[in-house]
Amino acid sequence: MKRFHVHVHVDDLARSIAFYSKLFAAEPARVESDYAKWMLDDPRINFAISTRGGKPGVDHLGFQTDDAAELAELKARAQAADIALFDEGETTCCYAHSEKHWVTDPQGIAWEQYHTLNDIPVFSESKAASASGTQASACCAPTTRGKPIGIPVAGAKSSCC
Repeated sequence: MKRFHVHVHVDDLARSIAFYSKLFAAEPARVESDYAKWMLDDPRINFAISTRGGKPGVDHLGFQTDDAAELAELKARAQAADIALFDEGETTCCYAHSEKHWVTDPQGIAWEQYHTLNDIPVFSESKAASASGTQASACCAPTTRGKPIGIPVAGAKSSCC
C-alpha cells in the first residue's frame, strides 16, 4: 500500500511536535534534533488541485471524514487540546456541500477538517443562493486565498478552498 508523504518546514520543532501530536492523537514514530515523522494509517488522502487562489504551492492541508462522527471526533480533539478552531458549520466549496472547521498550525498552515454531505455542480454557492435554491457564481475571486489563516478569525467569510 502506498502512503502519501507531506513534508513541512517548521521554525520551532518542539512546538510543532506538540501541535501535530495533538492533531493526530499520536506521538511521532521518529524524532531527531531537526526532524520528526508520524507514520499514520488513518487518514487516507484526498488530494485536489485548482486554479483558484493566490501564489502556487501548498494551499492547505486537511482531513476528509467518512461520517459526521469522525468529524465530531476531530473537532473534540482540537477543542480538548485547546487548539484554536474556526467552525464554518455547513458550507459549500470545491463542488461540495460540507460540514467543516479549520485549525492552523504554528507556522500558519491552514488545516481543513470536513465531512462532505453531497456534491454540487458549482465551485461554491452564496448562503443566500443556497437558501433560495438557486445557484450563484463562485464566492471567491481567483486571487482570494479563501480559508482562515491565523485562527482565531474575526469576521471571517465562508471559505472557498
